[in-house]
Amino acid sequence: MATKSSSPIIIQPPNIAVVQFNVRGTSPLISHRWSEKAKQMMLDKQMKKAVKPHEAKNPQKDFEESLYLLSNGKHPKGPYGFPAVGFKAAAVRAAKSLPTMTMTDARSMFYVVPDDGDLVKIIGDPPVMREDMVKISQSTDIRYRGEFKKWSVILTVKYNADVISPEQLLNLFELAGFCCGVGEWRMERGGTNGTFSLLEVNKELLAKAA
Repeated sequence: MATKSSSPIIIQPPNIAVVQFNVRGTSPLISHRWSEKAKQMMLDKQMKKAVKPHEAKNPQKDFEESLYLLSNGKHPKGPYGFPAVGFKAAAVRAAKSLPTMTMTDARSMFYVVPDDGDLVKIIGDPPVMREDMVKISQSTDIRYRGEFKKWSVILTVKYNADVISPEQLLNLFELAGFCCGVGEWRMERGGTNGTFSLLEVNKELLAKAA
């Protein structure tokens, strides 16, 4: 009895490429890393442990614990970093405003390669302490966090060159820097911080892609 023939499934190797973007902050970057104390309080609550009384607020300690240190960093000198995934998340979120791209598609097109652990290195002036009044439910708290007034990063991005070009990536991240941003009190969350630009510092890349 003759059997029905079937064509072999052919899967071509993925066309993975790498590009680097120079990113310049256009407004202050506010860092807010989860402190060990905050994580322990959350764990204690989930484990139904007795709630410990609040410790006296220590602005300097809160400031230092809000910062992401690279593996060779020591407070208060740094060097400092910021989660690489924060920049990808901003670009993915920006895709929502594009008529030809969805957030689901954008998530699988590229990712940001960290410089150290899961962080990209922040280049610029040392952070300063920032004081903010924050509303939590029905109460108000004072938060002390690190703020980078002048900052930049170099993003190394791996991407699928069959579905997105370097110029398209640059434009997507540029849009992310304008409408989303990174860090606390960023554009996406109703703030004005964490914005950034790539176009002004990547003219050579644009010229090559044209």
